Amino acid sequence: MAKSDYLPRSDGELLLWHDRFKDNLIALKEKLGLSDDDIAVIVNDNEALHSKIAASNISAAAAQHANAEKTAACIQSGGHTRILARRIKTLSNYTQAIGNLLGIIGSESSQDLSEAKPVLKAIDQTGGVVEFSFLKGGSDGINLYCQRDNDAEFMFLARETQTHFIDNRALLVPGKPELRRYTAVYVQKDHEVGQFSDELVVNCAP
Repeated sequence: MAKSDYLPRSDGELLLWHDRFKDNLIALKEKLGLSDDDIAVIVNDNEALHSKIAASNISAAAAQHANAEKTAACIQSGGHTRILARRIKTLSNYTQAIGNLLGIIGSESSQDLSEAKPVLKAIDQTGGVVEFSFLKGGSDGINLYCQRDNDAEFMFLARETQTHFIDNRALLVPGKPELRRYTAVYVQKDHEVGQFSDELVVNCAP
């Protein structure tokens, strides 16, 4: 019977495995007739693994933080822009030419939403924070629904009019991973239209 590879795939398990391999190899050096060079190669590899994996973890955490901050900045700037644009459009001297110059007039959409359904994309940002994106497809936005472990059914979560947004609810049990199921439906003139999206399952890590 074929055996599975003995080298672990995850970084954490690989470090533990390699530490044990190195320590036991040193202890068995004489018995196995290993040279100093043999041991030095493994010791150097062990140091490199610890150094590079630690650096990778720091970079990944920094990238995740930067990505979350970018999304928050996009949401904030989009909100400020829409508020100001709405105010400008109420001014007595506002014209379509001004709107075109500022880029605050959307293009006409003839898309039929009666059979359309949103496509949700999500990235777990850990700690209960989930980053979402979707395409409006000519709609005003979406109604988002979610079901967590203690929910008997999908519950209305929010109406989202911006294509990037964040669910920043805390985990039900701090430090414990949880599965969240999301679905959404397009909204047009305060009415739900089209079909619900395919269910999106997000494994929220602590």
